[in-house]
Amino acid sequence: MSKTSISGIPATRLRSDCVVAYTPATGGALKITVRSKVLALYGEAIRQQAAATLADLEIASGHLEIDDFGALPFVLQARIEAAVKGAYPDLQAVSLPPRTDHKRVKSSRDRFRRSRLYIPGVQPKMMVNAALHGADGIILDLEDSVAPAEKLSARLIVRNALRVLDFGASERMVRINQGARGRRDLEAIIPEPVQLILAPKVESAEELRAIDQLISDISQAAGRKEPVYLMPILESALGITRAVEIAAASPSNVALAIGLEDYTADLGVQRTEEGRESFYARSVLVNAARAAGLQAIGTVYSDVDNEAGLAAAAREARSLGYDGMGAIHPRQVGIIHAGFAPDAGEVEKAQEIVRAFQAAEEQGLGVVALGSKMIDPPVVKRAQRTVDLAVAAGLLKRGWKGKAK
Repeated sequence: MSKTSISGIPATRLRSDCVVAYTPATGGALKITVRSKVLALYGEAIRQQAAATLADLEIASGHLEIDDFGALPFVLQARIEAAVKGAYPDLQAVSLPPRTDHKRVKSSRDRFRRSRLYIPGVQPKMMVNAALHGADGIILDLEDSVAPAEKLSARLIVRNALRVLDFGASERMVRINQGARGRRDLEAIIPEPVQLILAPKVESAEELRAIDQLISDISQAAGRKEPVYLMPILESALGITRAVEIAAASPSNVALAIGLEDYTADLGVQRTEEGRESFYARSVLVNAARAAGLQAIGTVYSDVDNEAGLAAAAREARSLGYDGMGAIHPRQVGIIHAGFAPDAGEVEKAQEIVRAFQAAEEQGLGVVALGSKMIDPPVVKRAQRTVDLAVAAGLLKRGWKGKAK
């Protein structure tokens, strides 16, 4: 008897998703069964898409069963493909959905990465409106938030989501798996409009360079022109020990992140609110990132209901030199942004420095002075960054004229 392959978690009835089961058969007719509350309205469209996907995969027999809970076409196609490939792993990819012509924000090395919102790769309902939450980056996660049985489905859903969804002004990020799974993740998503890859649990420069080379090879084969940036995540004692080498390992690196849940587990200690057990690691990471000219990105705050704790954690992270941290719930985004916003005194001082720079430039002076103090170029650059951050946080009007080169 042929074994049934399933994509989706039966009995969960997740909104905007579906569960697809495929039972192979040798010979005989192809049967498609659809169950949905909106069967009268969309049943025929679902059947047609299922038939087209199966035809792409050259499947002409067996039984495909679809339990639909409002899945969008890109999700339905990914679930069908995953279910069939569970039975026949060597099948080629289907004809992908056409890319939607959304106006995509361009990424850059130094763009703000105050917040990065994690979305599990098997939660399409959270992807559809993710841009509304205003996070600087949206992470479609293929790693820890996805159960092993759902890894293939998540990879295909994320691949399709990158093609068709509008993520607004958020940077499009994907956290891949390690090892062979990570390689397959990259093969699926690098041809799509992803902008940054988070590499988890990195412990050596060689490991990161291998990821960077694979991205380069896939990009070249796919004719990709847009760069793909890297954010290695250090989550172990060994990773922290090698932070400097990892930070400098690839020119594609734009940020270095820390993951404290795995780090404290590696130490064999409990993660605490005070964070004394991770102070050394957090300080090492900031120094390594700055030495390599990268942004330093903090960990997630796992207690979603403790907003005061999150606000305090964000403020402390900023005081240590971090540029941002992770969010596991949309309501954390605004709190994180507030925690990384400069205070009124910092903004006023930064404006004075930028204005002094402009005045010196207009007079053709090679030296910038503020009162009796000489201002070095790195100070001017940092001041402009503070002004830009104040604009992003709504503390200054976007039309503020100060602009240092």
